[in-house]
Amino acid sequence: MSFPSNTHSMIIGYILWIFGFIGSHRFYFGRPVSGTVYFFTLGLFLIGWIVDLFLIPGMDRAADARYSSGDKNYTVSWILLTFLGIFGIHRFYLGKWITGLIWLLTGGLFLAGLLYDLWTLNTQIDEVNRGVV
Repeated sequence: MSFPSNTHSMIIGYILWIFGFIGSHRFYFGRPVSGTVYFFTLGLFLIGWIVDLFLIPGMDRAADARYSSGDKNYTVSWILLTFLGIFGIHRFYLGKWITGLIWLLTGGLFLAGLLYDLWTLNTQIDEVNRGVV
C-alpha cells in the first residue's frame, strides 16, 4: 500500500487560515474556486472561515494525494508567490525564466498574472515535479 507524499504542510495551512477570510489557505490546498469565493465574501461571511478550522486536515490529505512531490517544494513556492510574486521569484524558482523576467518587468504582468498564479501554482509545481514541463 503506497501512501501519498506530503506535498503540503498542514502547519502552513493553519497559518494561512488566520488570513483565510481572503481565501489564502484554500488557494494553497488547490481549491481556487472556493478561494476566490472566500476572497470576495470574506470567508463566506466568516462562517466558512470558522468551519475550515476543522476541514484543513482533510484539505491537506486531498492536496497530498492529488499533487506529486519532487524537487520543487510547494510551501517554498507559495511563500515566494505570496511575498515576492510581483517580482516573479516563484517563477524563477520553478525554472520558468522567461515568464519570471516578464513578471519582474511588469509587476506580475500587471497583477493579472498573480491571479493566474493563485489559481494554477499547485498545477505548475506538479508539472515541474513530474517532468511534464
